[in-house]
Amino acid sequence: MGASKWIFGGLGFVLGGPIGALIGVFIASLLENTHIESGEYTQGIPHSSRTRATQGDIRVSIIVLLACVIKADGRILKSEINSIKPFLVRNFGEEGAKQALMLLKQLLNQDINPAEVAQQIRQHVNYSVRLELIHLLLEVAKSDGEVADSECQTIELIATHMGIADTDYQSLLSLYRKHTDTNWAYTALEIEPTATDEEVKKAYRRMAMKYHPDKVANAGENIRQQATDKFRAINEAYEHIKTLRGMK
Repeated sequence: MGASKWIFGGLGFVLGGPIGALIGVFIASLLENTHIESGEYTQGIPHSSRTRATQGDIRVSIIVLLACVIKADGRILKSEINSIKPFLVRNFGEEGAKQALMLLKQLLNQDINPAEVAQQIRQHVNYSVRLELIHLLLEVAKSDGEVADSECQTIELIATHMGIADTDYQSLLSLYRKHTDTNWAYTALEIEPTATDEEVKKAYRRMAMKYHPDKVANAGENIRQQATDKFRAINEAYEHIKTLRGMK
């Protein structure tokens, strides 16, 4: 399968709304240059009949969200683009990454309203996958060394308009503040340091269930990997608290 088909094949909800407007020029260019019929991108299914997000939708949403974060500080640095390339290769493969990078560069030259994009995603993507999209954005923001305040503000804005609970957002953010926040493990489990040992155990079980990779199995390997990483981080936070308290 060609790179363009791999990324854009089976598109549904992203062909409409603000995301559709952003990627429309790029898709038109692909169709013109590769002589692919537009129906192949939606596998012959009209957009109006698509109510659930496909893996193609998730891939495109990721690239649009990445553009939002890169543009957060009003500057587009070559170093930022270079730091994202390994992420794109890891998630889209060598050929897919080239197409993803082309789309990303085009998006960086457009005006993007992160709130509108997030609201569109919220309408079509389930909560578990939305959580992992935010996790992914934080991971990418961290790739150049630290999550800058401007990036953090944009990601928080996106999370809010995606309908992500603040406790869930803070739980994800805590994973990137291990060296600056002594209570990061408690925040990761969405509890206070004053919680009893039994409350800690209950919180761990609840969070382990919330971030189990099986909950996002149909969203693509990149999203499943993010869930796996969060699942491991929850275990790390729990073991950290157990060590602090001498729990068994």
